[in-house]
Amino acid sequence: MAQAKKRLTVGKIIGRVLIVFFTTLLLIIIALYMLMLVIAKGPSNSAKSKFVNTMNETSALKFIPKMYFTQEEIAEYVGSFRDNTTDEVTNADLVTIAPKTVGQPAVDENGKIQPETELVDVSGSTFRGKLLKIKDPSRVYVGISGQYGPEYEGKKVLDMVAEYGALAAINAGGFEDLNGVGNGGTPLGMVVSQGELRWGMMDTSYDIIGFDSNNILHVGTMTGQQAMDLGIRDAVCFGPVLIVNGKPVNEEKDLGGGFNPRSAIGQTSDGTVLLLVIDGRQANSLGATYDDIIDIMLKNGAVNAANLDGGSSSHMIYEGEIITVCSSLYGPRRMPTCWLVAPES
Repeated sequence: MAQAKKRLTVGKIIGRVLIVFFTTLLLIIIALYMLMLVIAKGPSNSAKSKFVNTMNETSALKFIPKMYFTQEEIAEYVGSFRDNTTDEVTNADLVTIAPKTVGQPAVDENGKIQPETELVDVSGSTFRGKLLKIKDPSRVYVGISGQYGPEYEGKKVLDMVAEYGALAAINAGGFEDLNGVGNGGTPLGMVVSQGELRWGMMDTSYDIIGFDSNNILHVGTMTGQQAMDLGIRDAVCFGPVLIVNGKPVNEEKDLGGGFNPRSAIGQTSDGTVLLLVIDGRQANSLGATYDDIIDIMLKNGAVNAANLDGGSSSHMIYEGEIITVCSSLYGPRRMPTCWLVAPES
């Protein structure tokens, strides 16, 4: 009789715990729904735009704006920020890379020794992240996961770092990712790694982000043939272009985008490469907009810069460790490409 009473007591406790759990969960869902409803139906067009863009830039939450807006309204808020942001072609003459002297450290105009690799923290009102500066652009190149296509899987950036023996890396180009469950085996656009065309067509136009044989970063639209004729040695595809020839593409109008994890690459006038990763979807770092990324790049002297694949793909590796927060619930994802940094010579 006592054992039956004990089992009944344990059962009641478990039942009450479950009731409390599901009631709390339901209240949280209702609260979130009401909060989004206030944003969606409130008077602020800016808040509506940020809400739509933030959700629309995710793979799994694109359906949420459809609960509050028509397809036409969503299209208006999202705009075409990734298309035709600039028709300007990168002017390689704006970047002058000083010849590297073996055994001699790099110095600035004041004679101060410049570090070969510098890691700095960046932050704003809604985000925090890491910026890696690489003085010698010849050390930056595209790492690939292997063979490409639907029958193949990508690799985690940490694994590609180990395979290539790199010092650091960030995620790079986009890949087929239907409903956020892509395996990273099929790149979007063109991939060039260490002088070889690994994916893409010669007669197709792509949004290229890549370095030529003189280690100058080029950002913009070109065909595969034009890229190879230009001597592109390493490249991926994504966008939008953020800065070209020293001019930000949001000079006349905000580029927009929501608060999300971001990755970007840029280059300064002396050739220094800027690799940027912003944490997002965290309590202490919601994420950054494209305008935020442009501001960071300009403050650090970028004359050319472009957005890379972001969201749950965004993360940075340095000295064998992940030093940013990956927003994926399942940890770092498999992907086809990454930007690698060779060890200092």
